[in-house]
Amino acid sequence: MLPQNIINLYDEYTHKPLTRGEFIQKLAKLVGGTTAAMSILPMLESNYKNSSITESKNLFTEKISYPGVNGEMKAYIARPEVEKPYPTVIVIHENRGLTLHIEDVARRVAQAGFLAIAPNALAPIGEVVDEDEARKKFSELKAEDNQQNFIRAFDYAKTRKDSNGNFGCVGFCWGGAMANYLAANVPDLKAAVAFYGKQGNTEDVPKIKAALQLHYAEKDERVNAGIVTYEEALKNHNIKFETFMYPGVQHAFHNDTSVARYNEEAAKLAWGRTITFFEKYVK
Repeated sequence: MLPQNIINLYDEYTHKPLTRGEFIQKLAKLVGGTTAAMSILPMLESNYKNSSITESKNLFTEKISYPGVNGEMKAYIARPEVEKPYPTVIVIHENRGLTLHIEDVARRVAQAGFLAIAPNALAPIGEVVDEDEARKKFSELKAEDNQQNFIRAFDYAKTRKDSNGNFGCVGFCWGGAMANYLAANVPDLKAAVAFYGKQGNTEDVPKIKAALQLHYAEKDERVNAGIVTYEEALKNHNIKFETFMYPGVQHAFHNDTSVARYNEEAAKLAWGRTITFFEKYVK
């Protein structure tokens, strides 16, 4: 396991305006040189060969587009093979766009008996070649456009014959924050699950009609700083919610493409809780 200061530096790089060059320079100082830094880098960065790719056997998958407020949105679709109406879950990616990992998560949702729709926030501003470019592109996106584009995913779902109109959403990191936003701004939403995502604005809490499930990593100080205030607001307005803190794990512990941060035990436990939650509130 890598030292916490290295994990924290990588978290700074992925969430703040720190260039790749600056990140590697800081990493080299921590580990004693550029050679050592480059040897550690593969443990930190996502490698989709490490992902436990979920088979599409007995699943229907496709890629679609729908109109966004600032251009064409694209999304990955997965559902059970039999064509009929299914409860529908919007799957929301991290600040890397629609990666192979998130497509894999969508297939996991489909295997549990749901229609999964995984939009790509970066679609309106064009394709990206790697995660570092994707991170930079996110700084170009307007929050209000993003929010409306994900709200429109529900409008699109209503046009599909394989959606029964019962909606949930699950998001990770950047997507976890979006899940909290959607909970307060999509009246039709029945359940929202946020993995290590920034909490919603407390003034928006009275608008929430969905049940919330919130997953946090013990070592994720940046995100965890907002837990108490958010939970107090949820309690004060009688919002249904449940919170799970996973001891000893890092931000992004569910992402099995990151060797340094993935925790198999916590990831499986959290995912099991997520599916059970959707079965209770969305099916």
